[in-house]
Order: sequence, then C-alpha cells, then structure tokens
Amino acid sequence: MKNICFLIGNLNHAGGTERVTSLIANGFAERSYNISILSLVGGDNPFFNLNDNIENHFLYSKSVSFKKRILQAIYKLRQFVKKQKIDTLVVVDSISCIFTVPALVGLNVNHVCWEHFNFKNDLGKPVRRLARQLAARYCDAVVTLTERDKQYWLDGTHHRSQIVAIPNPCPFPPQTYIKKENTKIVLAVGGLTQIKGFDMLLEAWVQVNSSMPDWKLVIVGEGEDRNKITGFIKRTKLTESVCLVGNTSHISRYYEQAEIFCLSSRFEGFPMVLLETLAFGLPVVSFDCDTGPAEILKGTGSLLVPKNNTKQLASALIKLMNHKEDRKMIGIKSRGKSEKYQPKEIINQWVFLLEGLKKQNYFLYGYIN
Repeated sequence: MKNICFLIGNLNHAGGTERVTSLIANGFAERSYNISILSLVGGDNPFFNLNDNIENHFLYSKSVSFKKRILQAIYKLRQFVKKQKIDTLVVVDSISCIFTVPALVGLNVNHVCWEHFNFKNDLGKPVRRLARQLAARYCDAVVTLTERDKQYWLDGTHHRSQIVAIPNPCPFPPQTYIKKENTKIVLAVGGLTQIKGFDMLLEAWVQVNSSMPDWKLVIVGEGEDRNKITGFIKRTKLTESVCLVGNTSHISRYYEQAEIFCLSSRFEGFPMVLLETLAFGLPVVSFDCDTGPAEILKGTGSLLVPKNNTKQLASALIKLMNHKEDRKMIGIKSRGKSEKYQPKEIINQWVFLLEGLKKQNYFLYGYIN
C-alpha cells in the first residue's frame, strides 16, 4: 500500500466530517504514507490544517448537479485514480459510493467506505440507502463509528465487506488548564441545521432561563437555519441570554470558558464535539441519540435524556447548574476517558485495517481497464 486517497464532498467546509478526515489524513502522512485528498467539489481552501506532504485535489471547482453529471463524475473519478496510481480509496460518507463503486470496476484498488452517519437515517436522500447496499456488497471494508451502527450494517445489508467499528479521534489531548469557575456558560457547537436540533435546545432554554437567568447559552456554528433561530430568540426575549457566535477556527477558547456542554441533535453518527468535551473535562447534557452519545459518554457521569424531550433537557441542565461538585467529578472522569480517543490509538486501528485489506474481486473485476 503506497498511495492512499480520501474522497470527500468539499474539504473547504468546517464540519466534523472535514475535521476528522483532516486528522486521519495527517496521521497517515506523519507515518510516511503518500496521502491525497480529493473533493468532489471545491476543496481548494481547506478549513482545517493539513500536513504539508498531503496533496489536495478536486473533481469540480464549483457546485454542480450530480444528478445530471453522474456518468461524467464516475469517469473523472476513474481517470483520477488511474493517473494518480491510487492503491487505496477511502470514501468519506457512504453516499459517494454511488460514484466510486462503478468508477473502480476492474481496477486493482482497495475500496473502503467510511460511514459518518447513523445507518437508520438517510438524511432525506433515498439514494443513500442504495449507496450503503452497494458499499456493503462491493467495498473491501466498511468503517462505522460505533459498535451499534456496525450491528445495524450487519443486520441491514447483504454484505460481503468486512464491517469494522473505528471511532473518530479527538483533536485535543486531555487538557490541563485551570478551569474558570462561575462563568455560567452552557456551550453548544454545530451547524445551524435541523439535524442539530438547536430549535429544541432553545425551547428548553426558555425554561432554563426562567429558573437560572444568570446563565448564558453560547452556540458556535453557522448554517441555513440562522434566520429562523434568530427570529425565535427575539420572539422569546432571549437576546440577552443567547449568543450565536458563528464559525470559528479557535473552538478551544469556548470549551475553556464553558461550564456545561449541551448536545441537542435529532440524530448523530459519532459527534466530534462530544470527544472534544471529554478532553476539556466538560460535563454534558445530551439527547440519547440512536448512535454516538451513549458510547462516548459512558462511565463519565454526564446526563442523557430521552431524545427530543425538551422538558427533560431543561431539567437536566438546571440540575447540573445547581451541582458544582457533580460538574467537577464528571470533568475528571471525562478527561480520563479522552485517552481512549487520542489520534495515535485511532490511527493504529486504521493502519491495521488498511494494511490487512485483501481485494474481493467482485463480478467485473479484471475485465474492464
């Protein structure tokens, strides 16, 4: 295995998928692998730092309709893989297997699907269900982020691939800074989209604010629902209690200032933000999404509440606000657990997987060149 390529939607974006792809790619580059990242669109200005030895490419410089250009995209991808002499293609997000499965037919290339979402959710795109079935059948391996999601793949696909769970790495080592006290800040991080559930968090915050008016909610992230969220904040008179920060490349300062973290997502794959909270020793109140929070927070003492239950979310936040010693104990346990998710440990699992891949030679392999 000489040349590894990560295929991603757009490396310019500031989301968790782009962040963890950058981390894993950097980890391989530091171990002297030849690494490239290929964006379907854009990627010319990566949001997260990349190792200087990583080559950055894109299929299209600006947004295109892949429904109209699916055959062209498959052809361009195939030509790229051949020209760059790629040995292993890691597909970041299963939906892109719609392109990669046909593009790699007949090529001696290891093919890995890296799932970043919950198998039970197609994110409103039925084609994702088809892509997952193709990945399970024709990729050499499928990487899920949790053991629970691995089982969903095993139960829900006619798989020939090996399916393995490898968690995301934490981008921060366990922090040793002295925690500021009495900042009375609850932090939430994520894109301002329906998936992240900030509408439900704000509904809960109406209740929290009436009981704990001296606490503030800081939301870091940007997205399509900003106007809707801003409108709700104004209507409910929360302008003095809620701050929308937007995107930032200095997220650590917000973790350092906060006393509690809240995750209000409707669903998750493996939320990077919770890994970060472990490193910073933040107690968490989270909806018990189908995959992610329960595994990450297990054994820390952080609080899980039934998903989409805003009343219990508010009650759990108020409970932690009123118990300073509980917050401290959770912080100690969280920092300890963050050791499990440090990049070195996760990269070791990836190296073991990719070095052990054996081509499956599915139906047309060897006939098309």
